[in-house]
Amino acid sequence: MSQIKKVVLAYSGGLDTSVIIPWLKENYDGCEVIAMCADVGQGDELDIVQEKAIKSGASKVYIEDLKKTFVEDYVWPTLKAGAVYEGKYLLGTSFARPIIAKALVEIAEKEGADAIAHGATGKGNDQVRFELTVKALAPQLKIIAPWREWNIRSREDAIDYAEKHGIPVPVTKKRPYSMDRNIWHLSHEGADLENPANEPLPDLYMICNSPEKAPDAPEYLEVSFDKGVPVALNGEKMDGVTLLTKLNELGAEHGIGITDIVENRLVGMKSRGVYETPGGSILYYAHRELEYLTLDRATMHYKEQIAVRYAELVYDGMWFSPLREALDAFVDNTQQTVTGNVKLKLYKGNIMSAGATSPYSLFHEGFVTFSYDDVYNQKDAEGFINLFGLPLKVRALMQQEAKKNG
Repeated sequence: MSQIKKVVLAYSGGLDTSVIIPWLKENYDGCEVIAMCADVGQGDELDIVQEKAIKSGASKVYIEDLKKTFVEDYVWPTLKAGAVYEGKYLLGTSFARPIIAKALVEIAEKEGADAIAHGATGKGNDQVRFELTVKALAPQLKIIAPWREWNIRSREDAIDYAEKHGIPVPVTKKRPYSMDRNIWHLSHEGADLENPANEPLPDLYMICNSPEKAPDAPEYLEVSFDKGVPVALNGEKMDGVTLLTKLNELGAEHGIGITDIVENRLVGMKSRGVYETPGGSILYYAHRELEYLTLDRATMHYKEQIAVRYAELVYDGMWFSPLREALDAFVDNTQQTVTGNVKLKLYKGNIMSAGATSPYSLFHEGFVTFSYDDVYNQKDAEGFINLFGLPLKVRALMQQEAKKNG
């Protein structure tokens, strides 16, 4: 332990990282602790972070504004891939960890630090996401994970430790949820949610209205895409951060994006989480609607398989892996024609299609119409079916012959 002279800590100002600063100094011979807080769109939580970190014992605090990079280089690629973990989870925490860990590495190299530290527990996925990123980018750095070392065994213990050291934390024993927030989502875990039989309490949601409290009138909106990337809302061009922020507001008002899932963690256990992802849910729906219009059958069906694997890679912390980068190349190729406008209706927790247009639409009314057409010869279908069904016919003839001779 005495070999560690300087540590860069992923710092949020929350319960876990608040107690880590004094713990590191106590257990690593008074090592210097530099706090790094990544602004990935968690809102006003950063207002008191710098002062709090210094008071907790940090020698220096970095507050890195990563919102633009986060949206453009992590969120959009995952959206274009259509990656959803286990059919529900839109990966809000998963793809935030690699960008935070990358910033940790950059500051550690700048400051000449020996190690990085994080507040992820030994039961969770985040420890994997942080540490795989460090291994991929700076394998020479040591990694300190206090939850795998200290005697604190619960969030209640951590609250007691914080109170003993005079560190204020935004968690109480009455509301001991583990939460993670960024511009994409807010997650809730722990406490009463640990029993999957429990319905979330009415005061759980901090971003979204519940559908019951959403407006009684629907709201229409239009999202525009260019090669799979959202670029405009209701005809107004916007950068990614602005567009996502506005969609979060609209979606939250109408109770959009509340997901309750018992998911399979990478470390082997099942966990229950409730996620609020209003803007992200709208974008996934809209992007999918445009792909229905612009991708051919074979490409779309194969991309659906890729999406499952892509989601697993992101969830598992393999962002900086050759396979994810290779899959990006495939996804980007499929997105060349995913350009156009998607109109949606939001109403009491529901997203409904209200029309889509694209200059690359593969929908051809002349071929599909039930009215008269002069481009499709229905007699052609007979030969197609005969050839397509030939293996089935041959198998049936074989079975009949075998039965007759048997």
